[in-house]
Amino acid sequence: MSYSFTLPNIRAEAAGLWRLAWPVLVGQLASVGMGVADVAMTGHASADELAAVSLGASVWSIVIVTVMGIVMAINSIVAHDVGGNELGKIPHTVRQSLWMALGVGVVAAALINLATLLFDHLYLTPHVQAQASRFVHMISIGLPAFAAYRALYGYSASINQTKPVMVIAILGLCFNVVVNWLLIFGNLGFPALGGVGCAVATGLCMWLMLGTMLVWMRISPAYRPTYPFTHWEWPHWPEIRYMLKLGLPIGITYFAEVSVFGSVSLLIARYGVVQVSAHQIALNFASLVFMVPLSFGIGLITRVGHAVGEGNPERARFVAWVGVAMALSFSILSALFILVFRQQIAQAYTSDPQVQQLCAHLLLYAALFQLSDATQVATSSAIRGYKVTRPPMQIQLLSFWGFALPLGYVLGMAPAGLSWAPAAPMAADGFWIGLVVGLTIAAVLLSWSLNRLSLQRVRQGARAAVSTATAGHGALH
Repeated sequence: MSYSFTLPNIRAEAAGLWRLAWPVLVGQLASVGMGVADVAMTGHASADELAAVSLGASVWSIVIVTVMGIVMAINSIVAHDVGGNELGKIPHTVRQSLWMALGVGVVAAALINLATLLFDHLYLTPHVQAQASRFVHMISIGLPAFAAYRALYGYSASINQTKPVMVIAILGLCFNVVVNWLLIFGNLGFPALGGVGCAVATGLCMWLMLGTMLVWMRISPAYRPTYPFTHWEWPHWPEIRYMLKLGLPIGITYFAEVSVFGSVSLLIARYGVVQVSAHQIALNFASLVFMVPLSFGIGLITRVGHAVGEGNPERARFVAWVGVAMALSFSILSALFILVFRQQIAQAYTSDPQVQQLCAHLLLYAALFQLSDATQVATSSAIRGYKVTRPPMQIQLLSFWGFALPLGYVLGMAPAGLSWAPAAPMAADGFWIGLVVGLTIAAVLLSWSLNRLSLQRVRQGARAAVSTATAGHGALH
């Protein structure tokens, strides 16, 4: 069947992607809400507790995003099996993905605890250093559960079951807020743990979400054809190595992106409270808006994987570009929204006039990179739907660490000895220009890569069809 880019075909595919993506979007927003609740509620405890949670959460966010990327390999594997109507393979794949996730979660827990040694070199007060370390130690208990939950999350999304993800994320947010209230402030007779209470709440929340997903899978009829927990199965190392081969490049990509944004925040901090506050506000709002194209991207891995799995490269190409167009269309709206309401956005975050003014200015850059940010996440996700993960990693490493951060450093810091550096440091402006350039390079290269890959698969499919037809014709004679 030919998949031409006609309006009825585009509408039908857009509707299918939206049905898959909107529960993911609500779930992503609920997950982000946990971090917002941690910071907002700890801020009412004390400035020291807020500083400790901010430090601990910065390490935690890098680790969980990397873990999420590694485990995401299951999305495309299961999607291919669904598309190829090979449902019998899925239970084995899910069982092995859980073994992989358990290993990744344990290793991540060990690494995040070692990372607390960095706090010894940040010139913190003894109380903040101790609380930040305790925060990390306590929250790490949730990492194995988080990794296993994300494996089941990917399995669920790939069989078109995204509403459970949404419901469980909302449940997790509610649980997190209630336990924060109990443990941060010591309400109802519970001990007042301050920022460490956030860590306990989040760690327990990860286990609650995993348990809820397991129960949902057990009772929902939608999971019965591929239910993975029918019998015990030991690790199958070739299968796990294959998953890691697909997942590690995604994890490295996510780590590179998050670490660049984190590095920018640290470098801007030397220019004072106004600069770093305005930067954090603008980045926070841009990250919130980014949840929409990210949700389209997660849906694209499933939609493209289904098409490739069923052996229909024309449909896979059609699905990929419709998804990219949807993400790009939303980014145009979000860019216009930011341009028009940037003053009001800044005022909603802070009452400081200087921070408001600079934040509104930085939001101009945020509006500018909406198009490239949405394009890069949609195209890289579509490519992963083909079970191709290394090219997006290479492109995004080049874009973020080869262009965005070095250019931002030169413009923002104006190091001596560079003839093309500005006469004076541009501070936050320089770093945001670097981010715009890096994201634009990523969007262009990933679009080219997706176009090349999808055309290549269409041509391979056409050649295979001709060979099959020729062989069949020869057999008749």
